[in-house]
Amino acid sequence: MVKKPMLKFFFHANRVEVTPDCVNQFNDLKLKKQIKYIIYKLSDDYKQIVVEETSSDPDWETFQNKILNAKASYKGKEGKGPRYAVYDFQYELEAGEGTRNKIVFISWSPDEGTLVFPRMTYASSKEALKNALNGIGAEVQANNEDEIEYATILKDISKGKR
Repeated sequence: MVKKPMLKFFFHANRVEVTPDCVNQFNDLKLKKQIKYIIYKLSDDYKQIVVEETSSDPDWETFQNKILNAKASYKGKEGKGPRYAVYDFQYELEAGEGTRNKIVFISWSPDEGTLVFPRMTYASSKEALKNALNGIGAEVQANNEDEIEYATILKDISKGKR
């Protein structure tokens, strides 16, 4: 009897689908360069990955605050919300060699304050979204606020670590 809910969970998680809007918005970010970031979330029934928000605002703090303050609920309880995001990260190369852009996929799942079901569903469906988005230049798995700081990500992606 104990294993049945786990099997049900994994069956449920495998059915999470990426909506066409997720891919369309990503392609607009990548090709048209009018969108700076996209924040994705799981639908309220946890069956689809959907676009929560797109923005052309280049301010990292605004983006970061939206990720850090996201909420998720399950069975009447609310906690911190895991999210996926894609950010068109622009940075200067060392020694004045020019400016580069890298599309960064961010998987945010806070270690503390997150409900178990949303956290596990986000973890098990991340690859579905990543595989649907062709052209990701780097990936960041962030579980605490330090890992989603601008300087931390810049340091890693500018040296090819992520």
